[in-house]
Amino acid sequence: MKQIVFHLDFISPYAYLAFEHLPQALEGLGYNVAYRPVLLGALLKHHGQLGPAEIPAKRAWTYRQVLWLGRAHGIAIEMPALHPFNPLPHLRLALATTKDGDISRHVAETLFRHVWQGGGEPGDGGRLAALAAQLRLQRDAGGDEVKAQLKANTDAAVAGGVFGVPAFEVDGRCFWGFDGLAMLAACLRGDAWFQGPDWDAAPARPSLLRSGKP
Repeated sequence: MKQIVFHLDFISPYAYLAFEHLPQALEGLGYNVAYRPVLLGALLKHHGQLGPAEIPAKRAWTYRQVLWLGRAHGIAIEMPALHPFNPLPHLRLALATTKDGDISRHVAETLFRHVWQGGGEPGDGGRLAALAAQLRLQRDAGGDEVKAQLKANTDAAVAGGVFGVPAFEVDGRCFWGFDGLAMLAACLRGDAWFQGPDWDAAPARPSLLRSGKP
């Protein structure tokens, strides 16, 4: 049975869509999933990227696309009252429900739906307090242990080549994005393409990079 590590941040609508669609996308396959919270902002900073919501034209497209994708796949989704927002309280609450760096599917579902269903303000103090009351916390969500766990999760993701969320790691390969689920499913089903030369050859192609020199 394959072990999948699902790197997620509750700020990402694509991570939410992938979370909801994953059972259907991988139907009929044997697998276990480790749901692992990471800080998307830190991943983007490490790789020198801006988030989609930081680029005005891309922000508008992202919000339109995720609403359409939800409709197309039968996934309930509504934009929160404010986006982007600070996801740290949500990530820390999630990790406070466990003694290690992985959370249950139930916890992930509770957090994702808090953000992406109902159209509320994710960071509202009253809503966060109600959310915390729904969860069985095993650690202090504001404590150093949980903060260190989130950093360790994020650092490990970076070391594994993760550059955004959702990202799925299996057998040393990383699949990115909601649309990456189809590719992940093909790999798990033993698609012969993954045994051919293209996976390893693709990143080895020479590139004309801008060096900043005249």
